[in-house]
Amino acid sequence: MLHTTQLYQHVPETRWPIVYSPRYNITFMGLEKLHPFDAGKWGKVINFLKEEKLLSDSMLVEAREASEEDLLVVHTRRYLNELKFLFERVEGISRATIIDLDAHQGNGHERDFMDDKRVYIMDVYNRHIYPGDRFAKQAIRRKVELEWGTEDDEYLDKVERNIEKSLQEHLPDVVVYNAGTDILEGDRLGGLSISPAGIVKRDELVFRMVRGRHVPILMVTSGGYQKRTARIIADSILNLFGLGLIGPESPSISAQNSDTPLLPPAVP
Repeated sequence: MLHTTQLYQHVPETRWPIVYSPRYNITFMGLEKLHPFDAGKWGKVINFLKEEKLLSDSMLVEAREASEEDLLVVHTRRYLNELKFLFERVEGISRATIIDLDAHQGNGHERDFMDDKRVYIMDVYNRHIYPGDRFAKQAIRRKVELEWGTEDDEYLDKVERNIEKSLQEHLPDVVVYNAGTDILEGDRLGGLSISPAGIVKRDELVFRMVRGRHVPILMVTSGGYQKRTARIIADSILNLFGLGLIGPESPSISAQNSDTPLLPPAVP
């Protein structure tokens, strides 16, 4: 039976590869302010970028919500949250890499792709904090366990060396990058000591290495339990733009001088 959907949309070239909706910001009669996670940080990031004249509302992409009927095309009702549709619905995608640089072990996607050899997982995390999921660790192809209070130099060195090795072992068709900011110094849940400049440098490093191999990359801004993380995320995006690593055009690229956008040009 032919399935019709409103999920897919044409994105004009004038739009940036930044997906955002005001609905991402969670409010509940002010009670969200009592939670350590800043549930409105994505709106703050967008506002910072607007203040810097980098973005306007007309340049953003707002994703459409998949209906249950859409999801059932590729999932069972029991496991609707699994993401393996990537390989079944996106042309040219047969191998993926997850670079997880959130302070916590990414046991969710590790359990999801436990036996899927198409997905290579690199996870860099504080070994002493939640979740400590030993079973999920079996899915990690490149595991980097950090100690309490790890600082910029050690952290960036380990991230760079292990991304290089990961991309040599498994050159993917797409990279999903979990750019958690809970590695920031002072984050009591992350337990690491990475400076704001270190976070900006980390994101630059990931984009340079991935785009230097002509691989498209999707960055998600997950964990981060301090109010100042929104400004740091905005500064990182501004830095990526200033270096030519993201943007609406698509010139040539090299690992040393990355100057292509986040996404590759559409296939005619």
